[in-house]
Amino acid sequence: MIVGVPTEIKRQEYRVGLLPVHVHSLREAGHRVIVQRGAGLGSGATDVEYREAGATLVASAREVYARPQMIVKVKEPQPAEFARLRRGQVVFTYFHFAASRALTEATMRSGIIAIAYETVTAADGSLPLLVPMSEVAGRMAVHEGAKYLEEPFKGRGLLLAGVPGVAPAKVVVIGGGIVGANAAKMAAGLGADVTILDVSLPRLRYLDDVMPKNVTTLMSNAYHIRDMVRQADLLIGAVLVPGAKAPVLVGESLVRQMKRGAVIVDVAIDQGGSIATSRPTTHDKPTYIKHGVVHYCVTNMPGAVARTSTCALTNATFPFVLELAGKGWRRAATENAAVRAGLAMVEGRVVFSKIAEQFGLPLHKL
Repeated sequence: MIVGVPTEIKRQEYRVGLLPVHVHSLREAGHRVIVQRGAGLGSGATDVEYREAGATLVASAREVYARPQMIVKVKEPQPAEFARLRRGQVVFTYFHFAASRALTEATMRSGIIAIAYETVTAADGSLPLLVPMSEVAGRMAVHEGAKYLEEPFKGRGLLLAGVPGVAPAKVVVIGGGIVGANAAKMAAGLGADVTILDVSLPRLRYLDDVMPKNVTTLMSNAYHIRDMVRQADLLIGAVLVPGAKAPVLVGESLVRQMKRGAVIVDVAIDQGGSIATSRPTTHDKPTYIKHGVVHYCVTNMPGAVARTSTCALTNATFPFVLELAGKGWRRAATENAAVRAGLAMVEGRVVFSKIAEQFGLPLHKL
């Protein structure tokens, strides 16, 4: 199979779909890899390294999309890329369809085989291709939140840990999954007073066992959310419904009641956001202020630490890339339930139920 790796064009996205080591492995398995020049530079991989690994380097996106049967990316196709997608071509990437009807409709028109990283599901129900970036995003949420609590960024002027004689900042994390657990662990390690909310009692029991003593677990309900959001100096939205739009758990009226200069980091923004006042932002303009609260809602947070993120992501994605290249998508989806769970669209037909439900589209069976 011919596999294509384009340069990511989403604003300030520095990750890449495959590294030279993966090109080498694909070549050893008998496949050909076409890489756009400069694709790996943001992740520390040079064109020379790709060439030495056996890749064919091309200058333009048009060339990298033209021949491959499979495209391996990081972020969803951007409007400038829609016209390059070819009917029957496999595109393996993060799609986050639920956040964008325009992307959904453009992908349907393209006729590609869309396999979404975020819904590839292991036998135990885990999301192996979402986990590594959720780990990065959860940890980054605390880094960014701590920074934007500083007075020059219009934050409350608080140090997360406090100092002797001065209380630490209050960090509230809504959602106890991978993002939330990593955020809580990082905030606790910095000495903050942390509360993490989740709807699952077994998950809360687990978190209570593994978290340090400055983390409090709390059942997520409207009363507790209202109480905790009012107390929060840093609020982290970390909820996830796989493949679906994130539920809005903090309404605008509640944001109005937050402390002036408090910070919201809505990690769920890739799936539409869990805070009513959230809207997508970029790394070069990451924040805005609404009702006196600093909002950080960057849709590709892990892209800022591309070397770490690309290594973590490709560690997880490459076994699936190798399987798809070796078997083709039909056989891979038939033999591997995890791949089948990642199938979102097949030649213009929606085959993932939550996308159909979100946009009122017909659901087709494979």
